[in-house]
Amino acid sequence: MAMEVDRIGRGRVEEAVAPLSFGATFVKSESFKTLFRDGMALVETTACYLDGDGRAESNRLSRKAALAYASESMRLTTRLMQVASWLLVQRALAEGEITPAQARRERDRVKLAPQERPLPDDQFEEMPEAIRTLIAQSLRLHARVVHLDRLLGEGISTPARSPVSQQQRLLRSMFEIE
Repeated sequence: MAMEVDRIGRGRVEEAVAPLSFGATFVKSESFKTLFRDGMALVETTACYLDGDGRAESNRLSRKAALAYASESMRLTTRLMQVASWLLVQRALAEGEITPAQARRERDRVKLAPQERPLPDDQFEEMPEAIRTLIAQSLRLHARVVHLDRLLGEGISTPARSPVSQQQRLLRSMFEIE
């Protein structure tokens, strides 16, 4: 914080600069661009698998395994659509296509919550390896997005008042001429 001396010789504290938002810097970073590309690639890979090889593999499964496959493929698709929606909102916000208020509304609409694989191990192991791999990758990606959403959401929803800027305001008020 810089101190400026006025013509009478008293110090005057300059106006504080707002702290950088993690969200504002992250969504414009190479890390976010990589996360975006990887996330969208996983969405595309999963869609191709479920429409192609996955369909053929599911037809060869036992009735019990086919039911587990169907349930897990729906969960997988839903999870990836939530991740894709989150990624697209963050990119739109970073590029100025939407306002923070619009981002807040989208964030409130798509609730991201931690997820785990609900199937018992024996049922999970009966499914084809390709879908098990996609489920594992989607769970890791989803967990990362949930973590980032918490970090970024704090900046979108309510800007926290900086304790430092509060102290700076107090100091300014103490040195003001009445």
